[in-house]
Amino acid sequence: MAYEHGDGAQGTARMPSWLRRPIATPGKAVAVEGLLGELRLNTVCQSAKCPNRGECYASGTATFLVAGDVCTRGCRFCAVEARTPAPLDPSEPARVAEAVARMGLSHVVVTMVTRDDLADGAAAHMVAVVEAVRAALPEAAVEVLVSDFGGREASVDLVTDARPDVFNHNLETVPRLYAEVRPGADYERSLRVLARAGERGDGMPTKSGLMLGLGETPDEVVPVVRDLRAAGVSMLTLGQYLRPSKDHLPVAEFVEPDVFRTLAREARALGFSAVAAEPFVRSSYHAAELAGGGADGGSDG
Repeated sequence: MAYEHGDGAQGTARMPSWLRRPIATPGKAVAVEGLLGELRLNTVCQSAKCPNRGECYASGTATFLVAGDVCTRGCRFCAVEARTPAPLDPSEPARVAEAVARMGLSHVVVTMVTRDDLADGAAAHMVAVVEAVRAALPEAAVEVLVSDFGGREASVDLVTDARPDVFNHNLETVPRLYAEVRPGADYERSLRVLARAGERGDGMPTKSGLMLGLGETPDEVVPVVRDLRAAGVSMLTLGQYLRPSKDHLPVAEFVEPDVFRTLAREARALGFSAVAAEPFVRSSYHAAELAGGGADGGSDG
């Protein structure tokens, strides 16, 4: 598998051709941004500086970020600010539900910041969001992307018992890089969260993802994919890490599209039912398509 080395700063002059894309047409972006502002809602699209934000907003979609807009951990790849968060806002679930109904979404993705300051890691708050969305738009599928809840099984159980249509928790990188990339997280703990959700979920699909280009070697990726499959995970996303700012980890490599295609084939061979593996893939990108069993390299926003 071939990687192309980055310049450590991800400057556009060194950006490979496959990471240059046309500016998204405006579409529904103004309306989506206006609605989010009116309802005082956070999205991972904006908080995490997702490169697909323009495309997703233009198509009338967004990935909601709940439990606040700051995180209690300082993962070095993530643009979400890390500091002491404010108390949970009990009106947030209703506001998310109103946005979902007004946007007419058929597949709703709700992610969350890590809240190590709370006894349940904000699991009950996530459940309240799921329940509010279901009440507002019963026909919509609800996908959650959660933290590791500090490994608390009771919190994992609380969320899975709310029966989201997809339970997602990302491993993000290979075990060797955890201390550098995800301080405060633990590889085995994250695998246990996914396994617990799958066991408890009674057929609910579980999903996870990795960012490539953080300094992992190609032969470190496939064992992680195997570990995910062994934990019962059936849906996989693989995308290129892009540096949010100079304060974050530099890009170690730009991973060629052929590598993503090769990894997608290997994941399918291991038994994953749905795989999205392309440089611009993110956890929620083309999530509806992936939940429907999207093909190798496929994705939805």
